Amino acid sequence: MHNTPPLRTTVLGIGMMGAPMARRLRAAGHEVHAWNRTREAAEPLAASGITVHSDVRDAVAGADVVISLLANGPVVGQVLFERGAAQALRRDALFIDMASIQPREARDHAARLGEMGIAHLDAPVSGGTVGAENGTLAIMAGGRPEDYARAQPIFAAFGRATHVGPHGAGQLAKLANQMIVGITIGAVAEALLFAAKGGADMAKVREAISGGFADSRILQLHGQRMVERNFAPQGRMTVQLKDMRNALATAGEIGFDAPITALFEALYAEGVEHGLGELDHSGLFVELASRNAMQ
Repeated sequence: MHNTPPLRTTVLGIGMMGAPMARRLRAAGHEVHAWNRTREAAEPLAASGITVHSDVRDAVAGADVVISLLANGPVVGQVLFERGAAQALRRDALFIDMASIQPREARDHAARLGEMGIAHLDAPVSGGTVGAENGTLAIMAGGRPEDYARAQPIFAAFGRATHVGPHGAGQLAKLANQMIVGITIGAVAEALLFAAKGGADMAKVREAISGGFADSRILQLHGQRMVERNFAPQGRMTVQLKDMRNALATAGEIGFDAPITALFEALYAEGVEHGLGELDHSGLFVELASRNAMQ
């Protein structure tokens, strides 16, 4: 890999993903600044040689690249356009939004920043905190090819990036990812419960179909959780429901009929209504079990 000169980078939003990602940038030799709404959360980064700021404008001033891992679209808009981050950015800076927000929000931010001469990529990730720590995230990037090219040294610190289309396309890819995850969890749960109800050993059925055409990461990881009835949250039911609702909202905007996602939105909603919201998203199993008077 060719050596690129160190960049001045800023990470906005120091949480489960932001902290390890900021550390990886620093380890890759880049200058790293950090800002979080509650400064205390960012303080531990100082030990890694990262400069922590109280004011977002100070954090982004002079940055080549700003990486956002803020909570949601409205918060990103507020930090950029109400707290003055956009105005404080250098005119040729690159803003990379790596949080999961709605495609139309990403397109809106890109357009508003573009008018100010600031480049934008929406580049949400899959792989969770483990991927963030190990630098093995799957990154789905939307935006202009030349901005994607500029972002390569940054993405290299985080994992494997793919340019999937124009502004908003990264968020579309992330929603597609979440649709497949949520729907496949339901397929695995229903099939295993069906087998158990008929008298088969659920654990053995999972084992029997492993390696066959129905195998998947979901069958392996979430199927094991279902067999063990271990629904300690990695990704929560409430978050999966939010993803399904964002997917349906986007489907409505682009005139796409998504009957399977609509069905699963209803199923996850019922699970959350029945008090399962804080379980892992594989906890849809519990909702489907209770419908069949199985526990």
